[in-house]
Amino acid sequence: MSMTATATLDAPRAPKTLEDAGLSRDLVTQLVLKTLHLSGELTGTDLARRLGLPFFAIEPILTVIKQQHQCEISGGALGSPTYRYRITDVGRARAMLFMEHNHYVGYAPVPLRQYCEYMAEFKRSVRQKVGRESVRNAFSHLVISNRVLDQLGPAINGGHSMFVYGPPGNGKTVISQAIHNLLEGEIYIPHALEVEGSIIRFFDPVNHQPVPDAGPDDALDLSGNTDRRWILCRRPMVMVGGELSLDQLELSYSPTLGFYRAPVQAVSNGGVLVIDDFGRQTCSPRDLLNRWIVPLESRVDFLTLQTGQKFDFPFMTLVVFATNVKPQDLVDEAFLRRIQYKIFAESPTRDEFLQIFANTCRDKDIEYRPDVVEDLLVSYYRPRQIQLRGCQPRDLINQAISLAEYYGKPPELTKDILEAACASYFVDDSEAPPSYA
Repeated sequence: MSMTATATLDAPRAPKTLEDAGLSRDLVTQLVLKTLHLSGELTGTDLARRLGLPFFAIEPILTVIKQQHQCEISGGALGSPTYRYRITDVGRARAMLFMEHNHYVGYAPVPLRQYCEYMAEFKRSVRQKVGRESVRNAFSHLVISNRVLDQLGPAINGGHSMFVYGPPGNGKTVISQAIHNLLEGEIYIPHALEVEGSIIRFFDPVNHQPVPDAGPDDALDLSGNTDRRWILCRRPMVMVGGELSLDQLELSYSPTLGFYRAPVQAVSNGGVLVIDDFGRQTCSPRDLLNRWIVPLESRVDFLTLQTGQKFDFPFMTLVVFATNVKPQDLVDEAFLRRIQYKIFAESPTRDEFLQIFANTCRDKDIEYRPDVVEDLLVSYYRPRQIQLRGCQPRDLINQAISLAEYYGKPPELTKDILEAACASYFVDDSEAPPSYA
């Protein structure tokens, strides 16, 4: 494997044989019969395409099950790839037995060994180096101090996980998401993995974004091109919040389906995993971090099958813990040492606050009136000792637009409408809310 100009490893090579694919004949036989069972009849190329394998890799399997009268040829005259293979009653009965074991049907899995080899090469080859200019470009849509930006860049270059902490509303979540914009290139994601005969569905359509027009889909391709069991995607960003539980950090097994789903840290391999609102999960921060204290340092995770068998799994994700709580109030010194970067998302200065207001007005196509915002800070914020937060301009402008629509007036920044927006936005029971009518 080698680097391309887009910081992406060359595609895994398409296997010529099942041995090259790293799969047993029994597993592929099961996939062939279950696929024919659900489809009834397929050409050789269609069947190969559904399994993500070249036809000539599965042809020996078709020959054997045809000899065993589990499928038959119902048409086609231009060679075995064009033959139409139809499952027989004998084959259907055997497929039903396989379905009782597991319901997985689709792309043939990639063996764990091949996935680990790919990720090791990915780590060696796709070196993430960003400079001040690229960091500023990635965060150009945000108003963030140079101090914060100059901390983010080295953390990304080092590939270290980080705490992004500070008061609520200062863009910790948005900062965490923007880090993803700095991860250039793509990564190949396997549709499924095979571990000791068990199948793990790996590709996640919610968190993995396929690259359009990534390449041809030709089951007859013999040129040694892409292994179609893998799909080219953007480097992933997975975001979880207060709903995160310890169970989501382990393999999820479905007794009904008979196969596993990958945990969130595995799905985010090669990208970013954002733990938003860290400290508000159903499990304690200590339990959550104890689960990762070794993987964060060794970059190797340990997963367990239903049989109790444990296996090593690459841990190559940049974990961002976003929290309103000071890190030292959540975890002990041993864990803080392993999270080498702690970035404080500070509240905006007065000038930064005005700039955020101006940017939001531009985005909302509303005229920005600095005199009105200045007056708001003096007459409303200062008497109530309200702290400036980065989210307030966006929220107040959205409220102002809703108020204007309610009263049938054009959206614009006026003293009255902003004060009415503040009255419903901030907790203040000292006076009745003003009317904008």
